[in-house]
Formats: sequence, structure tokens, C-alpha cells
Amino acid sequence: MSNWQSDPLHPIAVLLDELRAEDVALRLNAIHRISTICLALGAERTRTELIPFLQESLDDDDEILLALAEELGGTFVEYVGGPDYAHLVLPILEHLAGVEETLVRDKAAQSANQICDVLSQEQVEEHFVPLVRRLSTGEWFTSRTSATALYAAAYPKATPPVQEESIRMYSKLCEDDTPMVRRAAAKELGGFSKQLGHDNLVNSLLPAFRKLSSDDQDSVRLLTVESMISIAEQLSEDECKNLLGQTMKSLVNDRSWRVRYMVADHFVKLAKAAGEDIVRDELVAAYVALLKDQEAEVRTAAAGQIPGFAELVDRDTILNRLMSCIRDLSTDASQHVRAALASQISGLAPLLGNDATIEHLLPLFLQLLKDEFPEVRLNIISKLEVVNNVIGIELLSKALLPAIVELAEDKQWRVRQAIIEYIPLLAKQLGVAFFDEQLANLCMGWLGDPVFSIREAATINLRKLTEVFGVDWAKETIIPRVMEMGHNVNYLYRMTTVFAITTMAPALDIDSIRSSILPTVVSLSTDRIPNIRFNVAKAFEVLSQSLASQQGGPDLVSSEILPALDKLRSDTDADVRFFAEKASEKAREVASGEAQAVSEEVVMTDA
Repeated sequence: MSNWQSDPLHPIAVLLDELRAEDVALRLNAIHRISTICLALGAERTRTELIPFLQESLDDDDEILLALAEELGGTFVEYVGGPDYAHLVLPILEHLAGVEETLVRDKAAQSANQICDVLSQEQVEEHFVPLVRRLSTGEWFTSRTSATALYAAAYPKATPPVQEESIRMYSKLCEDDTPMVRRAAAKELGGFSKQLGHDNLVNSLLPAFRKLSSDDQDSVRLLTVESMISIAEQLSEDECKNLLGQTMKSLVNDRSWRVRYMVADHFVKLAKAAGEDIVRDELVAAYVALLKDQEAEVRTAAAGQIPGFAELVDRDTILNRLMSCIRDLSTDASQHVRAALASQISGLAPLLGNDATIEHLLPLFLQLLKDEFPEVRLNIISKLEVVNNVIGIELLSKALLPAIVELAEDKQWRVRQAIIEYIPLLAKQLGVAFFDEQLANLCMGWLGDPVFSIREAATINLRKLTEVFGVDWAKETIIPRVMEMGHNVNYLYRMTTVFAITTMAPALDIDSIRSSILPTVVSLSTDRIPNIRFNVAKAFEVLSQSLASQQGGPDLVSSEILPALDKLRSDTDADVRFFAEKASEKAREVASGEAQAVSEEVVMTDA
């Protein structure tokens, strides 16, 4: 009988009791405490008592097995005594790699690879390679799928004969009768290919890749796209053209839209791996075909690759081969295609330059800004800064300002919010005069928006504008209009005034706070709505912090803010009293800080 079986207080006995509990949460907690139990047992007893116990207790809920597979990863090695004993964990992981639940198998394979990383070559030959061999020839497809994920870790540490055997076994898995195994092999083939030398890759693994790329299951073929990119990165341009060219063409024209989608979604990576000559001779035509694909999902994925692929070709190719497709996409029947185009089209501006952007892209921007689908409008607005850097804000604003003003009143609040976030950039580039004439009323109108997020964004916008144009401008242009809202009969307008003051305070100086802000805030401190009063208390706290570092600020806090807060501290509403008390503490710190600074100055003068 083992030591722990005769001792009910032994850590393993306690663990066993918890693993036998009906409550899954309790059993899960027991698994997560394995590292603590290992520390209590020590490395030797972990090897001789805990590891055998875990091997006998593997029949459990999938959630428990997943947690166990995770716990037995690379960090578990130290608990068994270091790398010299790491292989003792492999039998448990081998069992987990063959269970039915995919998540458990994947985590077990990941942990096994972490263990392999710390094993010596002798340990890999003696323990890890036989494990891979057993999983690869297992009766159930589950073990064979897990095996595909282990080859990349084992191959570099194996001897040449074992490496050759590994390639043969992996090639056999690529031809497995079960589609799930072939899918796993296709998924892991790219990582495995990176471990092979050039000759082994070309002579031994490429035939297996070609079979997978022409598999009768589209779920297998689509997974070969990423593998093809990994292989192409290891070949010269001529080799790519001769060895992979035909496969690329067949995948681009595959009968399954899912495969074409995968090619479109990874097209830039594929083009970079293939090289300049193949891009020019083969892939431009292939990309145009994807942009014109009959399936909207494929066109959407291809549209997302536009700026990345355009960087790989010359300007004439963009204008002569790609622009006609891009124009078609801007009026595509699918809103998702148009949305994908809108998020990427601005990336063409730096590549085309000033004149071509004005001629070819600006009309498309205007068209997309007027699209009926909100996401299209939102995507084009969010990327206009890239175009601004190419053609300048003045031309951009003149061309797009009518559309921007129209979108400022868009029925979709997210579009209005995107416009608000773009305003400070426009203001900075256009100057005060243009802003006051064209955009000031727009910005003030947002403060009365029925959507809170818009009102909040509008107050942040005012602070940014104050930082751009200065406090004097804000005192003359913005603050009077904001303060006027504080006397509105509508509760929301008065609340927005408080929010605006709180947001703008850090950008204001003591004069504007004393003369323009405080009178309104003090009057709002007696508002009949409790929500306004406790937000006023919050505003007082922010104003106190803003005044703390300004000359005369602590005196203003002491004379104006503290008396108002004292009244709020005795308010009938509990929330108002809470926030008033909190703000009072901060205000007193600011006021006393000034007193302390004065006393220190006097002491230094006397000295």
C-alpha cells in the first residue's frame, strides 16, 4: 500500500477526495492546486506518488481533463525535478491527446511540445519519438490528429534516420482515410515544413502538400493555404514559380468559395512569400479575379487586402488593373463588401500621390460617405487622416465638408460620434476663422444630442478644441454658450453643462474658471435635480485638482469651492452627500497645500 493510501491527511489522499466529489467546480479547483501539492510533496514524491496517481485518475469530465492538460505544461517540469525527469509527464499527456474532446487534445499536444523543448536528444529518442509513433498509428483518429501537432517539436532534436522516418509518417498522415486527420495534417504542415532542410522539404514533403491541396474535401484544401505560404517563404522565386505556381492557380480558382475566401484573406502574405516576379506575372491577374469573384464573402476578404497588395505592385498597375475593380466594389450589391473597401481604400492615397488621389479616390470617398449602410460611412470617416496627409486638409475639407456636415446629423449615432472625433483634426488644420464659420455651430449642437455617448464625445471635443485654439478663444466662443445651457429648463442641457465643465476644466486657466465657470457651477449646486447636484460635486473635485497647480488656485478653492461643498455635504440626498464629502477632502488638500507652501516659504525667509 502506498504511503498516501494509509494516511487520510496525505495531500494526494485529500486530492483524491476532492476529485471524487460530485461538484465539478470542486474537482476543477483540485486540479488547479496540483502545483501546490507538488511543492508540499517534493520532487521525488511527486514522481513516485502523484504522477502514478494521476495516470490512474484520468477518466473524468472534459473540463477537468482540459485543466489537467494545461497544468502539465512546461512549468510543471520543475515540480518533477527538472528536465532530467520531464519525460515522466508524457504518458499522461499521451492519454489526453487521444480523448474525444478537441480542446483537451489540443491543449495536451501543446503541453507535450513544451515538455519536448526541455528534453535532451536522448530523451526525445527514447520517450518522445515513440509517443509520436504510437499516436500516429493509433486505432482512433483522435490520436492521429494529435500526432500531427508533435512533429515540428520533435524533428530538430531527432537523429537523421528518425527525421527521415518522421517525414514518412507525416506523409502517411496526409493520406489518412479520415478527413479529420488530413485536416490536422494540413493545418500543422506549415510549422513542420519550417523545421526541414531545403532538400527534404522539396523532395519529401512537397508531394504530400500537393495531395492535400487537391484533396476532395474543401475543409482540407483551405487549410493548405497557410501551409503554402510557409513553404513559399523557404523557397527561391524560381522554385516558387516552378513548384507552387500551379497549386496557387488551382487554389485561386478552386470550385469551393471557402477555399477562395482563404486565399483572398491571406493574399498579401502569399504574394510577399512568392516574390516580385510571380506577383507581376501571375498574382495580379489572380487578385483581380478574387476582387470580381461571384461570392460576396470572397470579394470582402479580397477588398481587405487592397492597400497591402498595392504596395507590392507599381503605380501604373494600381491605376490600370486595380482601380476599375475598386470602382465596381464601391457600388457592390453587398454592404459588407463596401464596408471592407471603405476601411481600406484610404491606404491607396500614399501610393497614388496627390493628383491621382484627387482624380480617382476623392469621388469614391464622396460616394462611400453617402452610402446607405452606416458601417460604410463609419469606416471611410475613420481613415480620412491618411488622405489628409497626402492631399492636405484644405482640399479634403472643401471636397468632403458638405458630406461631413450631412453626416453630423446622421441617424446612426456611431457615425455622428466618428465625425466628432475627426473635428479636432479639421480644426487644427483649417484654423480658427474657418472653424468658427463652418463648424462651431455643429459642435455646440452635439451637446444637445439625445444620445449620451454623443453628448459625452461632444464635451471631450470641446476640451480638445480648447487645447488647439487656446483658452482665450474658448472663453470668448465656447464657454459662454456652454454656461448658457446651464440655465435651460431642460434637465439634460443643465447636466451636459456640468459634464462639459468637468471635461474642459484641465484645459482652462484660473481666470476663466473664476469669471466664467464657477458662478454657473455654484448656481447649479442648488439645482432641484439630485443627479445634477452630485455631478456638480464631482465637477468641484476636478476643478480643485485643476486649480491646485495654478497661481492663486488654492485660495479660489478655499473661498469659492469649499463653501459650496459644505452646503452639499448636508444635502437631503445620500448620493449628493457622498460625492460632496469625497470632493471636500480633495478641495481641503488643495487649500491646505497652499497654506503649507506659504508657511515653508516664511520659514526659509526667516532662516
